[in-house]
Amino acid sequence: MIPLLASAPALPLGKAGRFVAAAYIVVFVIMLIYVAIMAVRAQRIERELDRLQRDVEAARAQAAGDPVAEPGDRSAIAPDRSGSLL
Repeated sequence: MIPLLASAPALPLGKAGRFVAAAYIVVFVIMLIYVAIMAVRAQRIERELDRLQRDVEAARAQAAGDPVAEPGDRSAIAPDRSGSLL
């Protein structure tokens, strides 16, 4: 393998620069797509966790004797929507 690489001619800097730039662009686009997919998944998981939290709170309220709150009733629960990530 090493003799093959040693005998291969090197590309002039003018031509090699285009290939290097193209490789960086491809890697950047792949990383951008990956981050976008992870953001969509995180949003979906957050929505599911919010729904599960509401269901648990409604079940606790129903177990405590509140006849109004039902597991799917969203009007009985006012979640904290402060917008803070901390």
